[in-house]
Amino acid sequence: MKKSYKIDVDCAACAEKMEDAAKKTEGVKDCTVSFMTLKMKVEFEDGADASEVMQNVRTNCKKVEDDCEVFI
Repeated sequence: MKKSYKIDVDCAACAEKMEDAAKKTEGVKDCTVSFMTLKMKVEFEDGADASEVMQNVRTNCKKVEDDCEVFI
């Protein structure tokens, strides 16, 4: 399953940090973050609870870039 989320991030380097953090989150199969469109596209692993995984993605993104936001 794939979903798209609106994000708020200050720069392209920060967006890259968010993408890397999201990809390392359990339950995420793949992720791309676009600074230009302010979107995060997440592909979830089979059987993963998207809402639970996204809470973890948000937490992990905040660890690497504390002023970013993922709107779930």
